[in-house]
Amino acid sequence: MTSISIENNTSSFNGIYVFFIANRLQLLYFLYVMPTVLTHPYMIWGIILVGIFSQLNLILLSKWLSSEHASKGYPGFVHLFGQWMMRVFAAVGIVVIGIKVTVVTLGYVEIIHQFVFPSMNPNWLIVFIMAVCCYTASLGMGNAIRFSVIAFLCSIWMILLFYTFFMPPIASLPDLYPLIPEDWSNISWKGLLLIWSSLSGPEYIVCIAHLLNPRGSFLKYFTFANTLSVLEYLVLFIASLFFFGSKFLSLSKFPIVTMARYLQSPIFERVDIILICLNIFNLVFGVSIFLLCFYGALRILGKKLQTNHSKWGIQIICIIASVWLIAANKWIWREEHQSLLLNLEIWGSSLTYLLVPLFLLIFSRKKRGL
Repeated sequence: MTSISIENNTSSFNGIYVFFIANRLQLLYFLYVMPTVLTHPYMIWGIILVGIFSQLNLILLSKWLSSEHASKGYPGFVHLFGQWMMRVFAAVGIVVIGIKVTVVTLGYVEIIHQFVFPSMNPNWLIVFIMAVCCYTASLGMGNAIRFSVIAFLCSIWMILLFYTFFMPPIASLPDLYPLIPEDWSNISWKGLLLIWSSLSGPEYIVCIAHLLNPRGSFLKYFTFANTLSVLEYLVLFIASLFFFGSKFLSLSKFPIVTMARYLQSPIFERVDIILICLNIFNLVFGVSIFLLCFYGALRILGKKLQTNHSKWGIQIICIIASVWLIAANKWIWREEHQSLLLNLEIWGSSLTYLLVPLFLLIFSRKKRGL
């Protein structure tokens, strides 16, 4: 059995990697379904408002990343919470990450199966995606972090293609009315929660805090990443309103992908297929990071952090995850159970994004007696 270092990094990462990681983790599966939940034009302000709260949360996170506890890695966490609490957090993290990987992967597989390979058995898509994620994760956390640059470059330019939906005759300003809500319902609150959940992901950077440059200033990179994510969500939501209209937006399960099918090019007939396929880079990056965090949490639970990393360890996890995803796709990812899984993911991601930076900063200040 070959022993490797999953954290095989010889140099610390600077703030620009924080930008790439935070931005790409904020644009995973809910990017495709968010317009169907928001629907009302005044939720434009909801995206902006939640984006501001997200920025406040990132300020807390950047302060903790600049602390001495963050640079120590796992010993820093143990100093703050103790080993017993770390095992409790690891158990909770395993559940949250498991739900997130399930929703993100099966959601993307559903899109590929529906729009690109409708006659293909989705199980083969799951196996292919997990094989690529397994390979990326087995290269170690350092290479997974570097892969964020590739994921960013392969997907960021797609947002520019949606400018056509902002031009007449598709675009009509009355589609953006009313900008002031006439009433407020549970659906509107659910929309705000979904936006908050969609902007989650940067909290997982605490798992790689010891790999970051301890002298780095991360707030401006978090600010750039969060601002870009909010702009991308705004562009796609407004484009959806122009294309579908508020009344018909909820009728499409994947409005972003459906809009992309109307993009035209003199070279490629199906531009949407290219966009969907290239988004796999973002998925592979996100799932690889989550699998490595999952592996680390299992090592904490098993008290194996002092032993060498096993190359087979991450591969066994990928095999188990693949079997689970195939089973979940067959029995759980169905119309009658899908909303339950999505709600679990929305609440889980929302709570981790809210509580992780807050708890870390509070306990860090408490230890220092401030």
